[in-house]
Amino acid sequence: MISYSNPVIVLNDGNIMAESEHVLYSEAREFLLQFSELLKSPQGLHTYRVTPLTLWNSASIGWTFDLLMSRLESYCKFPVPSHIEAQWKEWLERYGKIVLEKDGGTLRLRFKDEKLEEKIIGHQEIIPYINKKNGKWRVAPRDRGLLKQKLLGAGFPVYDLAGYDDGKPLPVFLRDKLNGVPLVLRPYQVKAIDTFYREGNANGGNGVIVLPCGAGKTVIGLGIMEKCQCETLILTNNTTSVLQWKREIIEKTSLAEDQIGIYVGTWKEVKPVTISTYQMLTYRQTGTTRFPHFSLFNRRRWGLVIYDEVHLLPAPIFRVTAEIQATRRLGLTAALVREDGCEEDVFGLVGPKIYDIPWRKLEKEGWIAKAVCYEIRMDLGEKEREKYLSASPKHQYRIAAENPGKMEVIRRLLKKHQGEKILVIGQYIHQLKTISAMTGAPLITGETSQLVRESQYNKFNRGEISVLIVSKVANFAVDLPDASIAIQVSGSFGSRQEEAQRLGRLLRPKTDDRTSHFYSLVTKQTKDEEFALRRHRFLTEQGYQYIIMDEKDEKVGFLS
Repeated sequence: MISYSNPVIVLNDGNIMAESEHVLYSEAREFLLQFSELLKSPQGLHTYRVTPLTLWNSASIGWTFDLLMSRLESYCKFPVPSHIEAQWKEWLERYGKIVLEKDGGTLRLRFKDEKLEEKIIGHQEIIPYINKKNGKWRVAPRDRGLLKQKLLGAGFPVYDLAGYDDGKPLPVFLRDKLNGVPLVLRPYQVKAIDTFYREGNANGGNGVIVLPCGAGKTVIGLGIMEKCQCETLILTNNTTSVLQWKREIIEKTSLAEDQIGIYVGTWKEVKPVTISTYQMLTYRQTGTTRFPHFSLFNRRRWGLVIYDEVHLLPAPIFRVTAEIQATRRLGLTAALVREDGCEEDVFGLVGPKIYDIPWRKLEKEGWIAKAVCYEIRMDLGEKEREKYLSASPKHQYRIAAENPGKMEVIRRLLKKHQGEKILVIGQYIHQLKTISAMTGAPLITGETSQLVRESQYNKFNRGEISVLIVSKVANFAVDLPDASIAIQVSGSFGSRQEEAQRLGRLLRPKTDDRTSHFYSLVTKQTKDEEFALRRHRFLTEQGYQYIIMDEKDEKVGFLS
């Protein structure tokens, strides 16, 4: 019910403001993120943005306009402006007005509104992909993905009910081989799997599942393989992730090792379940030659393609994905944000967001570790400040990120958390080598061999080493279950994806239920601080406590 004591105001420009200190804010935030995205997060008042895509994602998980507005009113101080309400209604109700379905041996595009049909068939970019025959708009199966892309670009999402090829059958059953019993899934994992599969009918079979690192996205992928019972292609970000997927499949399913192929580097095995990387598939000798490994998509009759870390999907893979719309497609990610703005391509070609659950809810239920985030700000020395002022904007960030003053703060943090499992994460190799030399801790970079990486990760997990210095290679698919402290010294220009992955290194539940601590070291009044605001926004969006401190402030006396 609308009340002046509520925390939310919908502005005339369609943005939403919410009082972050309000007793209802946590509850309201979880609701707002169902149909909007966090835009700004200064202390006290957060701003959310509603777009057609955020509304279509909400429609894909069951929100109707009436249900959404009824719930929103329970958090609002004032009525939603009438013109904004009308705009949201028009955007939201576009979802489902254009349906793609099977009709004999071809596909049919059906419109639920005659005026919409007239508008769409007059669109120059749409006409090449549709053909009217016997009073029906026909679509060639090969154009299924491209048409969906074009219609989405025109502002009209397609409700794809054309169904899927079941692929070549492959019996797969979840099984805990270590204990010899069926694998028991968590309730939210079961719900995510069922939401994707939807009893095998055309309403299911494609979409993106968004869950934090440590919540068991890989197990969800295995559960969907069990539902589909078909040969599966798994694409992920790097070789470490490939090996982890293989290990999980062997340990948690009925499949034997000789049924699983690895397609990377010199290993090019194509088996009933094959795991490869985006880098492998997009490799080509020059910028104008063909992609020789795209043939992997056609080497077997895949019934399911799993895109791990789908937010990193490269543009060339989107083109192939447009051609395989008859194959079930699952996207897995911790953060459905792309710094290149290609969220629409993920929505149109892989599928809409079909399952999401607030990170803090999983934390409260004990499925992921508790975490607190800190930003420690420090000055830039006089000599470095001179260099910074005369440098180009891009180089300014590097100067600020490599601030030598960060070394002393790192030393103090390591002393404070002595005996705990600590990751020091950064962007610049020279900086990381300096930290490694100062601390004596081993360093893992992109140049570190896979064998050495695995050895160091295993030593860390066994407690033989307590501090590990890692570059961007640790952003993705590194299983370090006992890491409880992360010190971020530099990052990729404020990437929200990266922040999700780095925090995710700490979120696997701890045996002693201890709280994890995530520190970001930031140089004041520089590009470093500017980019940190973007990362701050993501963590705040997830509901984390985010404490900003100055290294000279009394609040950081605990570092002394």
